[in-house]
Amino acid sequence: MNTVDRLSVLKTYKLYVGGKFPRSESGRVYEVTDSKGTWLANAPLASRKDARDAVTAARKAFGGWSGATAYNRGQILYRVAEMLEGRRDQFTAEVAAAEGLSKAKATAQIDAAIDRWVWYAGWSDKVAQIAGGANPVAGPYFNLSSPEPTGVVAVLAPQDSSFLGLVSVIAPAIVTGNTVVVAAAEDAPLPALSLAEVLATSDLPGGVVNILSGRTAELGAPLAAHQDVNALDLAGAGAELATELEKAAADNLKRVLRPGTVNWTADPGTGRLLSFLETKTVWHPMGV
Repeated sequence: MNTVDRLSVLKTYKLYVGGKFPRSESGRVYEVTDSKGTWLANAPLASRKDARDAVTAARKAFGGWSGATAYNRGQILYRVAEMLEGRRDQFTAEVAAAEGLSKAKATAQIDAAIDRWVWYAGWSDKVAQIAGGANPVAGPYFNLSSPEPTGVVAVLAPQDSSFLGLVSVIAPAIVTGNTVVVAAAEDAPLPALSLAEVLATSDLPGGVVNILSGRTAELGAPLAAHQDVNALDLAGAGAELATELEKAAADNLKRVLRPGTVNWTADPGTGRLLSFLETKTVWHPMGV
């Protein structure tokens, strides 16, 4: 039997905003290449308008997501891990191309990312035990402190870890009830844009995670200055850009997590988990 050559069906990458997959409102794209300079795909070049739309979607989703039970949020994060497990080969290939890794090293990155979703899922109903509690006071009162989500968090994803680093900044922000707008790694956005397809089929409400691809500085500026963004994770910003964005964020007293040297394969600890939480303290008479 003669074999017939066929054209490859190239993947169209889109943004992920409000649970939908729009193209950039500007219609712009930019070329994404592998570590050797070979063309991989055209990614959407998101604009300031796309960033504002993503913040609107994140704010709309915040009430329902923050009001969900911790147990339910944990279930959904675990479902993300389940869906990723079924698409390991796809993500392994994308990460290998994006970061110039061998198949074995890329597979290890994907396995670590899946495990990280599970790890944070387990924290969903336990974080209150380390971030809250009963406070001793001089008087006939109960004094109870409990953690609450900060709100909408803008995240500049790590540039040096297109998938494991990405998961390591998204998962701790959303498991505690925040919603996020993520600017994917500028030179390697494809794993992030593919993650959006997993999130869309993992029971995660639309708008909880919004993913943009494009120029980090171009997206960071409107997000840092946006009055409806409550916190900023600068993991993927260089020192100079981080300083500029931190100044912009000061205008509405955003909580800012500055960039630093991070080994994304190491135990993440609880630092990022606690970074975007506020503490609510309630006084209640004992009735004696």
